[in-house]
Amino acid sequence: MLCLAAAAPTRAEPSLEMAVKATYLYKLAPFVSWPAQAWSAPNAPLLICVQGADPFGPLLDQAVSGQAVAGHPVEVRRLARLDAGSGCQIAYVAGGPGQSQAQALSAVSGAPVLTVTDEGRGGAAKGIVHLVIDAGKVRFSIDAAQADRNGVSISSKLLALAVAVKR
Repeated sequence: MLCLAAAAPTRAEPSLEMAVKATYLYKLAPFVSWPAQAWSAPNAPLLICVQGADPFGPLLDQAVSGQAVAGHPVEVRRLARLDAGSGCQIAYVAGGPGQSQAQALSAVSGAPVLTVTDEGRGGAAKGIVHLVIDAGKVRFSIDAAQADRNGVSISSKLLALAVAVKR
């Protein structure tokens, strides 16, 4: 059974909203396939990178603590700048003084990285997965065409849960 929604946060509950979004970051991984070159070794960690301003603080570290996806232990890395060589499989792109959201997305365009953006973090640029609040719940849209360009494959189960899919 596919279960991504952990709670129904509202804008009045920012820490709950951030906890749900942090959980989404690693819960998306089992529904994504990366090409072999996305991993430095067969048992390499699945790296979730937070680029720019980190809205999660310890919530993301707590959410992934002890988690593994397909034999890959989940680790978190925080970066001021994101590029194709950062080693990230999933990148939450927030933007910051060192690199805008649009610049970070452009830097990994075509690289095997699942990019995630958040409507609550400003900027018009959108990642492959774009988190939104819909009827008080954290939901997401998916840009399947960008996923294809980045060489990542998204399960039809995950596509079916999206509020919108761009093809």
